[in-house]
Amino acid sequence: MKNPLEYFSELRDPRVERTREHLLEEILLMVIAAVLSGAGSWNEIEDYGRAKRPWLKGFLQLPGGIPSHDTFNRVISELDPAELERGFAD
Repeated sequence: MKNPLEYFSELRDPRVERTREHLLEEILLMVIAAVLSGAGSWNEIEDYGRAKRPWLKGFLQLPGGIPSHDTFNRVISELDPAELERGFAD
């Protein structure tokens, strides 16, 4: 089975490199998992990440810990929608 993070490996990270505290692929995976689990807001996505941190640490690096709701919002909002869609279509 292909690692789900590989589907988004070609997604361009719009953030300035020196300001990247969290890995883009990990942010995407947390957002997708949270939404599939019923999260409907950036705050709920952050809450999901914090509640599932021990499980997430089993397969993610989480170098900056769980992103804040503002970070989830900012990063996802800056992504190119067409590039993101290709990750889901592959």
